[in-house]
Amino acid sequence: MSDDFPPYPSGLRLAGREVVVVGGGHVAQRRVPGLIAVGARVVVVSPVVTPAIEGLVGSGEVTWHPRGFEPADLDQAWYVIAATDDPAANELVSRVSEARRIFCVRSDDAVKATAWTPAVGRHAGVTVAVLGNRTPRRSADVRDEILTGLRNGTIAATDHRDRTPGVVLVGGGPGNPELVTIAARRALSEADVVVADRLAPRELLSELSPEVELIDVAKLPRGRSAKQEEINRLIVERAKAGKCVVRFKGGDSFVFGRGFEEAIACAEAGVPYRVVPGLTSAISVPALAGIPVTHRGVAHEFTVISGHLPPDDESSLVEWDAVARLRGTVVLLMAVENLPAIAARLVAGGRKEDTPVAVVADGTMPAERRLFSTLGEVADDTVRERVQPPAIVVIGDVVAVANPGRYSWPS
Repeated sequence: MSDDFPPYPSGLRLAGREVVVVGGGHVAQRRVPGLIAVGARVVVVSPVVTPAIEGLVGSGEVTWHPRGFEPADLDQAWYVIAATDDPAANELVSRVSEARRIFCVRSDDAVKATAWTPAVGRHAGVTVAVLGNRTPRRSADVRDEILTGLRNGTIAATDHRDRTPGVVLVGGGPGNPELVTIAARRALSEADVVVADRLAPRELLSELSPEVELIDVAKLPRGRSAKQEEINRLIVERAKAGKCVVRFKGGDSFVFGRGFEEAIACAEAGVPYRVVPGLTSAISVPALAGIPVTHRGVAHEFTVISGHLPPDDESSLVEWDAVARLRGTVVLLMAVENLPAIAARLVAGGRKEDTPVAVVADGTMPAERRLFSTLGEVADDTVRERVQPPAIVVIGDVVAVANPGRYSWPS
């Protein structure tokens, strides 16, 4: 068989059909999840398998025959992957497959294979598969460029995008556009209307197509802002007009983002909606600042609290005395204005004055600033450093994990 001819591309529908993978090493580990994802009945034949494959066996997603290959293993096969580290074993699998007219991929020698595995990616219901003439790295690079173009709109395929009327509640993460999920980018690329907060990754708004309606509903601290009722009215109105509406905000919509209020408004109006979660800044901002919210032997719990109300506000639902007694990490969102009062309340409730505190303002963004202090000093420190929202406050001994030279460890 000559290898001068290019491969003939074809989409295999393997759902419910048996695919045999001979070999249980890292090559097999990379191939098996993709086969499971398309519904194939995967059978692995190998004396040993990686822990990851063994986990798939334990969950019932894969069948494993813990032995060497036998020709009878292909009795029900539609497709075969020879992925052992033994060329002779792969050759045997290849010959048996050829005799039975079953297409076979070989991990060791693509020239001797009857099928090649393309670099695959998916976007908006479209599967992109690239074959680079036995050059996997080139195939992956081309696939990634195509997917990036589809996601950011530089490859125009607007007629094939899903613009089903309704609302998509999209969490944009902590602000840096590189931390936005693929699902969020896809939703933006399919939108007719984008209703955006000021903390949503602003750079992505410049990538919207000119025909997309952009509605600014920024909520400025102690400044002008759109009422939540008006936001609810806007998204419902546009969706009922047949538009695909993306409600785009920072962090995660369901973590102090009032996302479920918008979901309720949609449900009551009979408007379909779905949720695209985002990285919550409560965890991601400290992590990128080198602060773990939990650490073995230091903190086995963390509590996320909204600090937009002062501790003595009667409408606050926070039991601050109980928070003061916690031994784990406390993460505060929207707390810059009330931080002095919160710190004083925690100290009064029993938390030590020398408890480490970190304040990360504009986390993940070019203007990010970090302040390290203690509960007893943070009120004065934030005033001196002119800390402004948005900021994440981390209280607890985990702060000392990132800054061991500044703080003494608790006895």
